[in-house]
Amino acid sequence: MTTTDAPSGSLMIKPDAQWDVLLRRVTSLLPEAFDADGHVLNLIGGEWGHPGHPKPFLSPVDGTTLGRYPMVDLDTARNAVRAAAEEGKAWGRVDLDTRRERVAAAVAELREHRELLAYLLVWDIGKPYRQSLVEVDRTVDGVDWYVGQIERMMKGRRPLGLVSNIASWNYPLSVLVHAVLVQVLAGNAVIAKTPSDGGLFSLTLSFGIMRRHGLPVSLVSGSGGRLADALVRSDAVDCLAFVGGKSSGRDIAASLFDRDRRYALEMEGVNAYGVWDYSDWDSLRSQIRKGFEYGKQRCTAYIRWVVEREIFPQFLDTYLSVARNLTYGHPLLVENPGDDPPDVDFGPLINAAKCEELRVHYSEAVSKGAVMLYRGRYDESRFLPDQDTSAYFRPAALLGVPRNSFLYHNEPFGPLDTFVVVDRVEELIAEMNVSNGALVASVATDDERLAKRVSGELRAFKVGVNKVRSRGDKDEAFGGVGESWRGCFVGGAHLVRAVTAGPEGERLAGNFPDYTLLPEER
Repeated sequence: MTTTDAPSGSLMIKPDAQWDVLLRRVTSLLPEAFDADGHVLNLIGGEWGHPGHPKPFLSPVDGTTLGRYPMVDLDTARNAVRAAAEEGKAWGRVDLDTRRERVAAAVAELREHRELLAYLLVWDIGKPYRQSLVEVDRTVDGVDWYVGQIERMMKGRRPLGLVSNIASWNYPLSVLVHAVLVQVLAGNAVIAKTPSDGGLFSLTLSFGIMRRHGLPVSLVSGSGGRLADALVRSDAVDCLAFVGGKSSGRDIAASLFDRDRRYALEMEGVNAYGVWDYSDWDSLRSQIRKGFEYGKQRCTAYIRWVVEREIFPQFLDTYLSVARNLTYGHPLLVENPGDDPPDVDFGPLINAAKCEELRVHYSEAVSKGAVMLYRGRYDESRFLPDQDTSAYFRPAALLGVPRNSFLYHNEPFGPLDTFVVVDRVEELIAEMNVSNGALVASVATDDERLAKRVSGELRAFKVGVNKVRSRGDKDEAFGGVGESWRGCFVGGAHLVRAVTAGPEGERLAGNFPDYTLLPEER
């Protein structure tokens, strides 16, 4: 079944959100980014070209082939880096007012195409439409804020030159595009890699808009491992921004160990939520529900719940009341053409391979003794007849995952939660710190003194009390502790400092091998 076929039942894909309709809109807006056959090209040296060795690019929504991912080889990536570095020399001499005007104009055009970008995100990565709109809004509003603040942030500072960006697929706009625009605003040229798993079309349109407004940005596609010599280790790269898995991040950190290179490497950790001596279950219920947005495919998702034994029954009742009412399915099905897309909690995961990976980890934990407390069921009415549903994972929760299971020490990056029951506060803290560093953690308790004690002993960059923590926006710093982060912190002035040089001998806030985190930097 193609995306234009109407199902035999009462639901259909929203007509103006069908893929062929959206593709025509994008190619009409940005014809230079596509070859004669309508396939995406790479943006190198200010020109679109280099189709490379393409591979099919599939949507997680229903397996539709959206186009071809134009993979370049290492030599082409090296040429792209050299060209971008040359642009950086010239851009660094452009005055701040001109940079600000051009970035503001690019942001205004991104905002103009808000709906289109959101629909592209739905097909690119499976993010529900409403959540995709939020991502677009966070991107443009966030960069607008920097446009207004950049003068004070740049006082006494100068751009580094060329910033290389390697980011994960889950937030192509609000993480990658947002960072790129701020890096350019600060006077740097930028080269970025399109994530292999998602974001091809939303990033192509975004970078095309930036380029049309005279911003020195380049976008290449390919295997991260094969292109690392160019995008990570090239002497022409002055700063590296990486968001991704721990194994890749460790390799990158090792390769940069003896290099005088600025970097910010965000990696995953097990974000834990502790519950002790607590009674406000309605508040926790709303936090649990919001936490399932986008299928927990977020770096700040809470997937490990550590709960005092005495109140575990109340906690379980609260959790299950949310889990049993989660909505997930095809994110674009409507009853009438004029209806808005459904406001589901999540749609597909990023691909079928990720679903299979989660099933393997789930089965392993159960085979070793974990107790199955919840497993969601498909609602057939939320899918098209005969639709490919291989990228949809039914949410699940496990109690008592053994220590020798993958899920005990690692982040699943999907709607697969684990519960740990404890009897002492010391156990609570130890079980929440299981991954030796996380981006966020939270504790729910009625005891203010206990909250203060536990918060001080958690190995997480941000700690919430009776609320969840997130990456944050605008002036809020973001980073990690231990294995979850390496290098400069970002967010607010930290993001500008990370990609600029300041006074001689300045101390950059970050998680470096020889760095002690100051309390005000958390």
